[in-house]
Amino acid sequence: MNNIKKSILISFLTSFALLAGAYIGQYGFHLYPCEMCWWQRYPHFAAIIFAVIGYMMLHRKNPGLAKFLALIAAISVMISGLIGGFHAGVEYGWWQGLTACSVPIGNGANFLEALENAPIVRCDVAPWDLFGISLAGYNFLISLGAAILSLKILFRSQSVIKG
Repeated sequence: MNNIKKSILISFLTSFALLAGAYIGQYGFHLYPCEMCWWQRYPHFAAIIFAVIGYMMLHRKNPGLAKFLALIAAISVMISGLIGGFHAGVEYGWWQGLTACSVPIGNGANFLEALENAPIVRCDVAPWDLFGISLAGYNFLISLGAAILSLKILFRSQSVIKG
């Protein structure tokens, strides 16, 4: 397996696994996302798209474009991790966060009742942690580590054609 493909695979699997975990937490365990939680998801969506297109470019014998897309995918994973690091700092009280919070609202007929009964999700309170690390903290650690590994592997290759 060449280095471009490895880099693409790391970015894709990291983003896919973290998004799957986020949605399992949201729908399986009622860990509703706040506004900053959503911000962390968007770069992972982008990383998946760039990784898939990059993989397709590898099979279409366009390694230069594939390497560029692998780079963008890894940077997207890194951006999500950095947002997660900022969010974790807000949760731990290290710095002031943003005032936006989100409320999950269903598509029911009685919108006002749904709004009144919806839980308020604060950005500065971690809904869950393991060993003192919040979900945002884990996103920071996993995403940043995966992005660094992906970039290191990607730039280990001397040529975009060699693999």
